[in-house]
Amino acid sequence: MRREWSRQLQNLATVVMGCALAAGSFALTTAKAQIDDSATYPNRPIKVVIAVAPGGTMDVIARVVGQKLTEALGQPIVVENKPGAQTIIGTEFAARAPADGYTLIVAPVSSIAINPAIYPNLRYSADDFAPISIVGSYPFILTVNNDVPARNVRELVDYAKKNPDKANAGGGTASHQLMTELFKSKTGTPIQYIPYKGMNEVVTALAGGQIQMAFLTASNAAQIKDGLFRPLGVTAPERAASFPDVPTMAEAGVDGMSAVSWAGFLAPARTPPAIINKLETEIIRIVKLPDVQKRLRGAELDPVGNSADEFARTIKADVMTWTALAKAAKIQFEQ
Repeated sequence: MRREWSRQLQNLATVVMGCALAAGSFALTTAKAQIDDSATYPNRPIKVVIAVAPGGTMDVIARVVGQKLTEALGQPIVVENKPGAQTIIGTEFAARAPADGYTLIVAPVSSIAINPAIYPNLRYSADDFAPISIVGSYPFILTVNNDVPARNVRELVDYAKKNPDKANAGGGTASHQLMTELFKSKTGTPIQYIPYKGMNEVVTALAGGQIQMAFLTASNAAQIKDGLFRPLGVTAPERAASFPDVPTMAEAGVDGMSAVSWAGFLAPARTPPAIINKLETEIIRIVKLPDVQKRLRGAELDPVGNSADEFARTIKADVMTWTALAKAAKIQFEQ
């Protein structure tokens, strides 16, 4: 009986040892495969997801940088637009893609840091992505229609406080609503926020006097320069190159309003570090090229080209900022 029991224990130990060796061998094989894949990466086309329709700022970034990446890496960069649901559809698709470096996304701050703050049932978070590099940034521009009797931010604040029944602001996305809430919290102004389906409607309403103010972005720069409405301040630490005569919000007397939007390349989390490093190095180099900087500035973007670690710190800070603001303002949306 004891001998039989001893034999069974020995057999069990042998099985356990065999499983452990097999698991270790599998892990080593997997790690070696990842190293080998990283060393030969890329050996097939790379898909770059854009979670908005063609023609916008994200499209410009993906195609300008993508063309240079194709030349540098020797493989085609295929841009795929997956718009819908405030960028949620395309962003979630990228988050769930294989972490092998062959699916990337060019995403704005709204997709990575703001959507998780306002959609409680969102099926992705910033942790589902590995940052690579921010390509360009752009501030929000506080703009008023030409009939508003305010020539600077301080006059606008005074006007809004004296006319609480008239003071309103429009926006087409959650980003614009959060910027409006941030402005209200920093200035104590009783501004009513009016949501629109898109920024084209906001621009029309602002130019026509249906709303008094809005936080616009780089895509509206041409309309601002054409004089359809009046810019009062930019939400950046420094003045925007496109609007050198427009003060920062801090210069205009409103502290705590530095909120720069950005757009950059990310990969699914757990993408091998060697692949991230390779893409990071190339994108940083590409963003420094004079012709690329010219194209980015032509799209009203300030070229950045920072490291993956710097990008990660920016995302962490933005997630904290927008989550706290959305909670304080009780802003939540259903998908």
